[in-house]
Amino acid sequence: MSRQSNRTTDSKKMNSELFTLTYGALVTQLCKDYENDEEVNKQLDKMGYNIGVRLIEDFLARSTIGRCQDFRETADVIAKVAFKMYLGITPSVTNWSPAGDEFSLILENNPLADFVELPDNHNTLIYSNLLCGVLRGALEMVQMAVDVKFAQDTLRGDNVTEIRMKFIKRIEENLPAGEE
Repeated sequence: MSRQSNRTTDSKKMNSELFTLTYGALVTQLCKDYENDEEVNKQLDKMGYNIGVRLIEDFLARSTIGRCQDFRETADVIAKVAFKMYLGITPSVTNWSPAGDEFSLILENNPLADFVELPDNHNTLIYSNLLCGVLRGALEMVQMAVDVKFAQDTLRGDNVTEIRMKFIKRIEENLPAGEE
């Protein structure tokens, strides 16, 4: 029985490392294909957005989470359910704005950044920018427009990795005339 448990743990660790290394190869290729870090950052965000648009369906089906009542509940679901489900980590939700429309996700450990050191000539590269796009794309599919960006990154020498999220507006569904 314990042997099976060890195999499952080893398999998850291998899958996680394979994902991390594959992501690293993707970022490396983007750096070769584009002139500057700003273009690479845009491509990572765009790719993440496309992933998020599709990933939300899987998340809703697997988590059985209903519609969140407010932005605070959304933040908790993202941190405690989504990040845990897909990356195996639980970031902390902190630094709420007084208006309650902005918060930070603090990642003690960013699995995308394992085994990574940024070269000196890529000091403006936001290596894990894919995550911002995923969050933006997924939330847009549940009618929430948000601004998502990295505020701090351990790859740039900061103590933690911080993703800042700001609620912009609730997106109204545009149904064709006569349908409700």
